Parts: sequence; C-alpha cells; structure tokens
Amino acid sequence: MDKPYVVGIDIGGTNSVFGVVDARGSILYSGSIKTGSYADVNDYVAELAKGLKTVIDQAGGVDMIKGIGVGAPNGNYFNGCIEFAPNLPWKGKIPLAELISKAVGGIPVALTNDANAAAIGEMTYGAARGLKDFIVITLGTGVGSGIVIGGNLVYGHDGFAGELGHVIMRRDNGRICGCGRKGCLEAYASATGVARTAREYLAKRTDESVLRELNPDDITSKDVFDAAVKKDKIALDVFEDTGTILGEAIADFVAFSSPQAVIFFGGLTKAGDLILDPIKKAVDENMLKVFAGKTRILFSELKESDAAVLGASALGWEAK
Repeated sequence: MDKPYVVGIDIGGTNSVFGVVDARGSILYSGSIKTGSYADVNDYVAELAKGLKTVIDQAGGVDMIKGIGVGAPNGNYFNGCIEFAPNLPWKGKIPLAELISKAVGGIPVALTNDANAAAIGEMTYGAARGLKDFIVITLGTGVGSGIVIGGNLVYGHDGFAGELGHVIMRRDNGRICGCGRKGCLEAYASATGVARTAREYLAKRTDESVLRELNPDDITSKDVFDAAVKKDKIALDVFEDTGTILGEAIADFVAFSSPQAVIFFGGLTKAGDLILDPIKKAVDENMLKVFAGKTRILFSELKESDAAVLGASALGWEAK
C-alpha cells in the first residue's frame, strides 16, 4: 500500500482529538486541542492543522496519508459541512471538510456526524463487532446517536437522520435545549444536563450535600459523580433520574429499529452502575412486550476517544 495511513478527527464540544491510524486500526500518533477556545472557525482550523502536521510528520509526512475522516456534531456526510451545531462555537453552515483539506495541503477529507463516527468505530473495533442492528448513544456535552440497520448507517435523504438526542422527552415545562426547543433528551441526559439537574435539586431541596460546598454555576457532571461515590443523596438522585429518562427514551428507540444492542459511549458512562442500573430498570418498565428482553444495554468497549477517532478514520480510506 503506497499510502498506509489515514487520520481520524473527533470534534467534540469541549475537545478535538485526532490520530494517525493504520490499516489494522491502531492509533499510532495522537494529539488534541480545545474546541471551544476558538470563536472563529478559521483560527480553529489553523490550530488544528498545526496539530495534524505534528502527527503526520511523525508518521512520515503527507505522502503516507491516504485521507482524513472527521466526526463532528451536525456533520453532514453528503456535503462535508457542519450545519447549525448547537454545542459548537461556530454558527450556521461551515464547510469544514474543505477548510481542513486546504489547511493540510490538499489531503482529501470526509466528514460525518460524531455519533455516526463512534458507531462505525464500535462496529469495527468495539462492542458492536458482529452486530448488524444497533444504536450507539453518545453521552458528552450533548447527546448524539448513530443508528445502524442491516449493517448500514442511517443517514436519511439529507445526511441528518438519527438525532435521537433531540427527541422531546418532556413536553410540559421542558427545559430549553441548546437547539432552541424545549424538553429534548439532550437537555437532561448530557453531561451538561446532569450538572443542570444537580443545580435544580440543590435549589429546591434542603437536605445536606457535599455539592453545596461548590459554586452552583461551576458544578460539573464529574462533581456529581464524585459526590455520588460518597453516597451523597442528591447526587445519587441525579443519576437515578438521569438514567430513568434515558431508559424511557431507549424503550421508544427500540420500538423504531429493534436493535440487537444499545451501546452507550462517552464521559457519563464512567458513572457505571450508578447510571446503568436505572437505565435498565426504566427500559424494562417501558418496553413494548414484543421487544422485551431482546435488546442488550451495553457500555462501549473502547477508550473514550478511540471509538470516534477510529470510526472517523475509517472514512479516511474512502475520502476523495
């Protein structure tokens, strides 16, 4: 093979992680930058290009790179653009694949939704190996989803199918979501949603909590997890309620595509059984009988950044 490597880039609301990947799916060299530090997308691409040059040089230079694959929020596989991503600092329609390609000397770039990239990585290297029908739910700054049916990712006619994080779960007095609508799953089950739930509970309850020692505006999902490990009642209730709403949503998603498995991926999975137990309980309580017991609920088998980077890199082999 004259060009033995590809590059995978995972663009998240907080960090952008990238790596040079070989044909066996090994990440040889990697790096990262802070996504949210760049209000202008051109400044972001310039800094990303510097990081990419470093890892590409380590791999032997641009002549060794077949292509670059990118997973990004609201990334459109058909046109290479990020379109109206609520959790990124750049608004509107951004021709990101074209911008990155120009910044790295014309290496071809293909782009898809970040959750779709995670699904590809999971299918190739992780918990979905051998599965033809599954859903990956990414729990990070937002809630993303990659839906695979019959071994194929679902894109829809415009490239945007599968936005399960924006299914409305609470129509009465629902929270404002970053997308502008009210009551979306993302507003409750993302890392930012967990922190928001904690702040609401602290404001309306009077029981003691180690979270009261923190500035409410600074509370993160990790703070809630650390408190839950200490058996803090408010923190435990936050994970119980977050898992419950996720389980309710999964029961509905199963009715749509009858997947063999639903695989959770991302930072919130570090909470382990604190969130998995209420998910499974709510799934069982809300599942249509014909689907009962047929869908496994799993956590990703890959390191947090690897699934999306590897999945994105798979696009690099096909980039033109």
